[in-house]
Amino acid sequence: MFLGDRLPIVQRMILADNEADENAALEQLRAQQESDFVGILEAMDGLPVTVRLLDPPLHEFLPDVEELLVKQAKEGLSDAETKLLRAAEFWREANPMLGTRGCRLGILKPGLYRMQVRALMQAAVTRRQRGGNPIVEIMIPLIVSEPELKLLEGWTREEADRVLADANIDDLHYLVGTMVETPRAALVADRIADVAEFFSFGTNDLTQMTFGFSRDDVEGRFMAEYLDLKLLPANPFDKLDVDGVGQLVRMGCERGRASRPGLKLGICGEHGGDPDSVAFFHEVGLDYVSCSPFRVPIARLAAAHAALGNDGPGATA
Repeated sequence: MFLGDRLPIVQRMILADNEADENAALEQLRAQQESDFVGILEAMDGLPVTVRLLDPPLHEFLPDVEELLVKQAKEGLSDAETKLLRAAEFWREANPMLGTRGCRLGILKPGLYRMQVRALMQAAVTRRQRGGNPIVEIMIPLIVSEPELKLLEGWTREEADRVLADANIDDLHYLVGTMVETPRAALVADRIADVAEFFSFGTNDLTQMTFGFSRDDVEGRFMAEYLDLKLLPANPFDKLDVDGVGQLVRMGCERGRASRPGLKLGICGEHGGDPDSVAFFHEVGLDYVSCSPFRVPIARLAAAHAALGNDGPGATA
């Protein structure tokens, strides 16, 4: 939703040096996102649609710093490229996956998350006015504390309720939840559940942070040796590490539902398509798994076997 022909608009938002220019770029993105969301809600009419607010760090939308520096040294940069270089240097981080991304970026640039919520709810209103039945769930990523979520949940509801009030609609309900993808979020899940109406365990990031592994680096560097030497029973990015990461998921489920008994629980990540992992998720009480489209048939079969208490293909008892 932010790449392709929309990338220049995102870059204008990043490069804006005043509020008016930033808001103008955000309004362009809002119109395009609203159109996207109308299509998604139409295709999914009557079924829940969970929208995760922007998660990647801003540097992913900017050119590579080194490439720009090489070009600057060889042939010079245009004024526009010079501005991009300054922005890329400003937003560059030593460890961006643990840096300014997810809700942290939403707090630094509140207009960004407000724009996405507004686009989504305006799309929901459009679907309702056309006779549809939109079911919306708004997911805030990378939360680590209850005050952090409370702040963003407040902004989310301000925007959503304003859109519904302007449309004179008072019966279009929506949920606001969060991703549990840091160990701390799992440890304080009871407090986070005071605000969140649902959790989605982001097991890819939770695995990275629990092991201290960078997935992009370790799989091509030493994972094969670890498996050959039986230092790990399986690649933890393919099969959930039940003894470590799994216990954080279990703890998050238990503590979250102790605070909010009706808390909706699920996971998103490639583990949602692994039969052994699906069996574990059923055991700890998750309501659903999500995964890449090509994994859906396997996930459905594994979920059915788990629900029936059978040993499915690769599933545990």
